[in-house]
Amino acid sequence: MVRLSAIGDVLHATDVVRNLKEHVPDCHVTWLASPPASELLSGNKDINRLLVWDRRPMDEAFFHRNLLGAWRCLMEARTLLKAYEFDIALDIQGLFLTGLLTRFSGAKRRIGIHERHEGNSLFMTEVAPNIESPHKIHRYRTALMPLGIKEFNAGLSLSVPRKMKDFAGIFWKKHNINISRPILMVNTRTTWPDKNWGPDAFGMALKALPTDIQIVFCGARQDIPYIKRAQSHIQRSLSIAGETSLMELAALFRTASLLLTGDTGPLYIAEAVGLPTLSLWGPTHPNIYGPLTPGHHFILSPHDCTNCCKTKCRHQTNACMNAIQPETVAKKLKELLF
Repeated sequence: MVRLSAIGDVLHATDVVRNLKEHVPDCHVTWLASPPASELLSGNKDINRLLVWDRRPMDEAFFHRNLLGAWRCLMEARTLLKAYEFDIALDIQGLFLTGLLTRFSGAKRRIGIHERHEGNSLFMTEVAPNIESPHKIHRYRTALMPLGIKEFNAGLSLSVPRKMKDFAGIFWKKHNINISRPILMVNTRTTWPDKNWGPDAFGMALKALPTDIQIVFCGARQDIPYIKRAQSHIQRSLSIAGETSLMELAALFRTASLLLTGDTGPLYIAEAVGLPTLSLWGPTHPNIYGPLTPGHHFILSPHDCTNCCKTKCRHQTNACMNAIQPETVAKKLKELLF
C-alpha cells in the first residue's frame, strides 16, 4: 500500500489496513510511507512490513529544478520496492508520484482511488468506484471494494510503543503538570496558512478559563513565536513546542483531557489515541476530513466563504478563520471541560 505523507491522511489510511486485516487476516501488508508521518506507523499491528522512503529530498530537488537529483531520489524508491514481490498494490494517495511508485512495486494488480489529481490513473490497472460521501476515510476505503470488501468498521490505528508507557508521567512531572487535574492541550498552527486561527484569538479564548485548567501548548519549533503571542494573554501556561516526537506527543495525548486545534495532524493523533477534541474549521470541513469517532466537537466558521480547500486564501484575508469568535470557543471549552 502507498500513502506517503500528511499526518492526518496517513492516519486516515490506517482505517484501510484495519478493515483489510479484519476481512483477510492472513494477507501480508507492506506500507510505503515517508517521514515524519511514517513514525506513526512503526508499531501498527496491521502492517507486516513498513518501508520508509523520504520524499522530502525529491520535493526539494524539484523545487530547485534539480531534475537529476529528483530522478536519483525516485530510483532509490524503485530500488527499495524492487527488493520485494507484491501481488496487489493499493494507491491511497492518488498522485502522479504515488502512481509511479505503485508501478515500481511490480504488482500486476494496481488499484487507485477517485481523486482529482491528474495522471495517477495512467499507472493503475483498476480504479475503485466513485461514491457520494466526500469524507476521506470513506473514499480511501473504496480501494478495498475491487477486492470484494464492502462492509467496514470505523477506526484509526496508532500503537504507542511499550517504551512510551512511563514517558508521559516522567515528562509531566519534569514540567510540574499534575495529571490528576484537567490538562488542555492546544495546537495553534497548521501547515496551511489559511487554516490558522490567530494567536491573539487563541489567547483571548484561553484566558477566560478557570485557573485549575492546565494549559499546555504543543507544536513544532517554528510555532514558538505564535505560541508566545497567545501566551501573552494568559497568566499561566506551558509550551512544549519542539520538545517531542510525534509518538511522544501521542503518549502525552493519552493522559490529557482535551485538545484544542485546527484541522491538522495532531487532531488525528488525538482521535487515534482516544483524546477528545475541539477543532476549528474554515477552508476545510469536518464532513470531508473530521474525526468520525465519538468524542469530537467542531466549531465551523460562520463566514460565507468557507470550505474552499485552498492552502492560501484567495482573498488574502483569512476571513473564514477570523470570523470564529474567541467567546464562542471559550464557551465551548467550558462546556467540554466541566
